[in-house]
Amino acid sequence: MASFKEIKERGYLPQKNLRRLLIFGTLILIKMLITNLSLIRKLSQIPSTGKQYIRPPRRYDLPKFDKDMRYCDANEKYLRPTLYCNSHAPEIIALAHELGAYKKSDREFAKAAFEFAKRKITLEMMSLDGVEYTIRRGAGTCLHEITVFVALCRAAGIKARYKLYSLTMIQAWEDTMIVDPMVKKFQDAMGYFMIHGEGEVFLDGKWVVCDVGPTPERQAATKTPISRFGEDSIGMWLNAVPGTIMFTESLPYGLNIMMRFVQKIAPMTIDKVNKNILDEINRGKEILKEKGEENYDKEIRKSFKPKFPEPVLKKKKSIIFEK
Repeated sequence: MASFKEIKERGYLPQKNLRRLLIFGTLILIKMLITNLSLIRKLSQIPSTGKQYIRPPRRYDLPKFDKDMRYCDANEKYLRPTLYCNSHAPEIIALAHELGAYKKSDREFAKAAFEFAKRKITLEMMSLDGVEYTIRRGAGTCLHEITVFVALCRAAGIKARYKLYSLTMIQAWEDTMIVDPMVKKFQDAMGYFMIHGEGEVFLDGKWVVCDVGPTPERQAATKTPISRFGEDSIGMWLNAVPGTIMFTESLPYGLNIMMRFVQKIAPMTIDKVNKNILDEINRGKEILKEKGEENYDKEIRKSFKPKFPEPVLKKKKSIIFEK
């Protein structure tokens, strides 16, 4: 069990702006529970048709681990294991070597880790767990995907960290997530609570941003450019709410509370969202198959103009999004 000193030093405690978001989100959830009991009961019931989402097969084979494989065991900030991000896990070490750890340059390896996390991990809404489980499963949220990237870089001796923030999304991404009245009520009540993140890797004396969240197929399905290594998604398909960006060595405590709660009270809502994501991936596959990834990306970058809700600060010190 981590000591309080370790908890504080490694960033397990939420930063001030995240604490505010977590407290606000908890209060909103309590209010929604009280005022929407009948709707919540309905959403918690699994219909006779059962679940719609079936996790697709892993997109890769698990490499074999050898105890003699080299890995970074330094107890240094941004290189050591942190919450959910065990860079010493056999699955991570083996995968890092398969991707060229200690053979490629730091930049080449970071790019390989980026491409793996972006292309091989299927987005699936679920609660957080250890990075080794993500590798075995081949699926997870954007935070799982970032953790895969961060863990691989740290295993290879390259400093890596998290960049977290509240976001607003383009309409196409929102349409995937808002699947029933519960989600709509939650979004309307909380507005900007949804947390997204990117990975950052330290190369040549500076931090390089890497958004591994959306696969090329999902980006094609939503008519957005395919994000590249070193390219920030802020301003492309999402915007960060002002004042919410935070850089941290570790995912902090508290981020799991919301997802576990929603999974408990509305499992079919999560199922619908995951089914929508999978449908989106399949649509994107057909687009990329027809046009080719390079041609698609080149074409969409010429015409793409994202539209976001604009955050407007009110005197009540809350943020309201106006379209």
